Amino acid sequence: MLTDDQVERALVVTAHPDDVDFGCAGTVAAWTQAAVAVSYCVATDGDAGGFDANVPRVAIGGIRQAEQRAAAAAVGVSDVTFLGYPDGRMAVTMELRRDISRVIRRVRPQRVVLQSPERNWLRIGASHPDHMAVGEAALCAVYPDARNPFAHPELLATEGLEAYAVPEVWVMAVTDANRHVDVTDTYDRKLAALRAHASQIEGVADLDALLHDWLGRNARAAGLPAGRLAEAFRVLDTS
Repeated sequence: MLTDDQVERALVVTAHPDDVDFGCAGTVAAWTQAAVAVSYCVATDGDAGGFDANVPRVAIGGIRQAEQRAAAAAVGVSDVTFLGYPDGRMAVTMELRRDISRVIRRVRPQRVVLQSPERNWLRIGASHPDHMAVGEAALCAVYPDARNPFAHPELLATEGLEAYAVPEVWVMAVTDANRHVDVTDTYDRKLAALRAHASQIEGVADLDALLHDWLGRNARAAGLPAGRLAEAFRVLDTS
């Protein structure tokens, strides 16, 4: 596995705006603070989200894009790519695998963070079908697509994007975590990122309490001292 000082670039791939902020914004804030260049790839614009019936549905995608860019800025990220797939209708297609491979080849990250392609029976909310589909497609893009010069040949022939092998993958929302990141010191930035998603969080009664519950349980599972907060991942060697 890579040590943090071996990582210059990281890429987070998610289904919707706000997924990255619930899943790993504290970790991202720690990485950018350590001068790691982090990029986001978001498969949809989140156009099926939101709670305000007075907002025209056609406007939601643009609102959520803007919210995600503001949330990214709160944790030191400026490179955000939206793939424009329809929210709520994600499937593992060759087109999606190609589009994620394109971003991997452009960014050339040492770490890719993605959503779990497996259903989380302990926390069903983590297992939105879009999350699982994009997680599976992203894992397929890591291996074998992005590293295979003969996969999606148009990426090289037309766009000049050469094959690239990602050394390491971090999977969010897993029940068998093998890596915990103490995010106590970056928690305020994670909270700020989530509050940037104003169209979404009005449906969360007490965001701070919810996060302390989730992150506190992760910290206890990791054996961290009382009062610490942590994000949890399954780290895979994909070299």
